[in-house]
Order: sequence, then C-alpha cells, then structure tokens
Amino acid sequence: MNTSSKIISLCVASALTFGLTGCGEEKKPAPAPAAVEVDPTLVTPPATVVARIKVAPLTEHPIADMLRVAGQVDFDEQRIERIGSTVAGRVVEVRQHLGNTVKEGDVLAILNSAELGQAQLAYLKARSQSALEQRNVERAKLLLSADVIGTAELQRRENALEMAQAEMRAAADQLKVLGMSSAGLQRIARTGSIDSVKPVTATRSGIVVERNVTQGQVVAPSDPMFTIADLSHLWVIAEVPEQQTANVKIGQEVAIEIPALNGEHVAGHLVYISNTVNPETRTVLVRTVVNNTDGRLKPAMLSTMLIATEAVPRLAVPVTAVVRENNLDYVFLQIKPGQFKLTEVRLAPEVNGLRPVLSGVKLGDNVVIDGAFHLNNERNRQALEGA
Repeated sequence: MNTSSKIISLCVASALTFGLTGCGEEKKPAPAPAAVEVDPTLVTPPATVVARIKVAPLTEHPIADMLRVAGQVDFDEQRIERIGSTVAGRVVEVRQHLGNTVKEGDVLAILNSAELGQAQLAYLKARSQSALEQRNVERAKLLLSADVIGTAELQRRENALEMAQAEMRAAADQLKVLGMSSAGLQRIARTGSIDSVKPVTATRSGIVVERNVTQGQVVAPSDPMFTIADLSHLWVIAEVPEQQTANVKIGQEVAIEIPALNGEHVAGHLVYISNTVNPETRTVLVRTVVNNTDGRLKPAMLSTMLIATEAVPRLAVPVTAVVRENNLDYVFLQIKPGQFKLTEVRLAPEVNGLRPVLSGVKLGDNVVIDGAFHLNNERNRQALEGA
C-alpha cells in the first residue's frame, strides 16, 4: 500500500471514531411547561347553576344586638305564702301533702294546743267576772236608791266592773291573736266549754310546694309548716353585667329560652331592674313575669334571658348567603359576571334572618345572597374533577 492510501485510511478511521463517540452521548429532554396553579376558591359555574343563584350588593340593615344572660325560673313572691300555726301545739293530723291543690280556707293540719286551752279558760274567767261585776253594780244601784249604801260604794263597784270588762276584752283579743274567730269566741261564750284543737288553714289558693311537718311533731308559731304558691305566673330572674345595664329598661320585651323545654322561647317583659350592683359578681338583677297557666314551667328551672337592644344600621348578609365549612363562615363574592370567589368572613349570631358582618366583606360588595349552597357544590365538583 502506498503512502497516500495510508493517509486516506487514517483519516477515514478518525472520522468514524469521532462519529461513534458523538452518537453515544444522550440528548437532554426539553423542559416541561410549568403547570398552571388553580385557585380552589374560584368557581365559574355553568349557566344552569347561574340561573339558580341571586347576586346583590351588601347593604346595611337596622339590627338590634341580642343580649344573652343566664337566669332561672323562680316563684312569684307576690303569689306565695308560708303558713304556720299561731299557737304552740302538737300536730295530731296532717290533711294536705306536697303537690296537693288547695283553696283558701282548706284545713292543712290540726293541732292540739294547751296554750290555746289556757287562753280560752282565761277568757271564760274574765267573762264570768265581768258578768258578776255587772250584777254587783245593778244591785248597788238598787241599794243606793233605798239609801242603804252610799255613792262611794256604787263608784267602787263600777270601777271593778270596768276592770273586769277590760280584762275580758284583753282575753278576747289574745284569743284573736291566737287565731280564734269572732264566731269561735261566741261559741265558747255560749257553751262555756274549752276547745284546745286548732286547725291550720290555707290563707290562699294554690299548690302545696313545701310541707315541713309530720304527725306528732311539736310546732311553735315561728315554725313554717306549709308553703302554698300560685304557679299560674312565675318570675324569671337574671343577672345583667353592669357594663350592659344601659341596654335594659323597665317594660322592655324579652324572650326566655328554657333548655328543659328543648330551647323553647317564652315571651315576657321586664318588670324590675335592681338599683344596686352586686359587688361580688358585678351584675344587676333584672326580673320578668311569665304566664304559666299550662304548668310547664317549674321554679328553679335554668333559663337564658334574651334582651334585644335598640336597633342600629349594620352591615349584614342573609343567612342564605352563608356557607359553613370547617367551622368557618364563607360567602361568595362576584369577581366578574359568571365568576365567583369563596371568601371567609366573620359574622355575628343571627338576628331575624340576618348575620351582621364583623369582617371579610364591605359595603357594596356583590355577594351571592341566594343559591350559595348550589354554587359551593359546583365549586367542590370542579375541584374534584381538576384533581
């Protein structure tokens, strides 16, 4: 092989070597286009959903704040009486029991009272002495007319009569203090017999809500034996924080929420506001009267008193505009025609179908006020399909 042929062979081999080396290198792939991030709060609903929603600008409404204060049902103190005996004695019979309905004058219990018997005996003695002194005066007048005695003797006997009559009146008054009626006085004066049995009677109509005696028990006038209450009307009392007392007024209508009645509301109005502040709780006592003719309310039931303050203009959204998710409140703002954005808001409790706005939206914002539920379902559907 000549020299030129060798040179040509070397050149061809070198070219092949470089070509093979270049073919062995891997080509780098072209970078993928960046993914477009989708805002999960935005939704563009189809026409069928748009037809089911209503959009309106936010406006202010006259709204009264609702003051909620803890309270409880209580007896109407003008319709309750604690009844005891006017004399000391032993209970020989109990005729009424807890829960019984009684009328004024019904016998509740019967006592045997030695004190009453002694007072009756004192009255009979005073009455007998008065009758004796009356006869002595009449006899003295006859003797004076016959010139048997002098005027001084007649005067002495008249003085004795006045003292006897005073003692009789005092004895009669004592029996009345012990609870004896005028008819009872006339009866023992007519019969001359002592009756130490004392009935304890109801002084008003109502229900026996307390009974503190048993048969054989010895009672004193200071011992309450029965408590009778008219439960057709009851009080509801509550403690209002002193900072909020400016919002309550006599005659103001309130609603009473009773948990024991499944949260049912009972209407009432304020009849009393205390003039003093409780120094321990920094609260002011308020009271309302409620009708209880159906007997469903019971004294000592827990309650919540709802007091509406004076209405003022406030930004608010209808309850139909609110979407609740993850314990947060949202509304849909219209970004442009056909597109909406789920927006978190802070709202106050509902008042007459409206939720006062605390933050998140402003006056004039276009908000979905009806159909927010359907719009949120569409948003969730689109989010699932995008995933």
